[in-house]
Amino acid sequence: MVSIFITAFVSLFAILIVSGIGLYFWQKSARDTSERILPPSPDYYGLFGEQPNQTEMKNQANMERAALLASSLLERARAGDKSALIDAKQSGDAALYDRILNELVERIDSDAALLSLMSLVAQNELPVNVALAKAAVASWRKSPSREGTAKALHFAALSDDAEFYGHAIELALELWRDGKLAKVSAGELRALFDGEFWILSARTRSSGAGFVLKRTLANARRELESHTESPRVSEGDSPNEALPHGRASDTT
Repeated sequence: MVSIFITAFVSLFAILIVSGIGLYFWQKSARDTSERILPPSPDYYGLFGEQPNQTEMKNQANMERAALLASSLLERARAGDKSALIDAKQSGDAALYDRILNELVERIDSDAALLSLMSLVAQNELPVNVALAKAAVASWRKSPSREGTAKALHFAALSDDAEFYGHAIELALELWRDGKLAKVSAGELRALFDGEFWILSARTRSSGAGFVLKRTLANARRELESHTESPRVSEGDSPNEALPHGRASDTT
């Protein structure tokens, strides 16, 4: 009887031990599985993943600096600080320069303010955009003068916009016909038209708008020549495509 009791006790003890070992390994396996399904660390790139290189990090830093610079320059321009335009030019970002110049033009509230901005641009040999050229031409139209005519046409040409320069030529002719440019002779006006034409870039002169501009110049030349004593300059086989000073059609 005693032996039977001892045998049963040993068997029960063995079963408990085996069950405990089995439970331990089952829990360990479940824990390992749960750990494997957790999302990877944000800094984990995988066995063959590519980590950000120094070039990408540098580009990101440059973009952040550019954004800060743009914000600072725009704030200065809105406060009327014209020197922001010089800093924008030095940044080498043409789009940013254009934004700053547009901002300054929008805040012009007098002819004196416009003249100040135009002087800054001219003295520092800064680019002229269409917004500034339009402001210059609009101011000149309100109060035409000999000096203002030359300045307006010059800024219109510096904008490198063939369509707008053509508009400036037509406006000058209109003012001249109406006698509002009494101190500007036909010959002088023609010389201005022709001379400023060559300030436009070769790409602009040879564009579709440039072709229309050449026709505008040819028509203006004919009208102005009829009011001078000098003989007419030959305009070539195709009058509509003639260029200033009788030059051949520009294909560069």
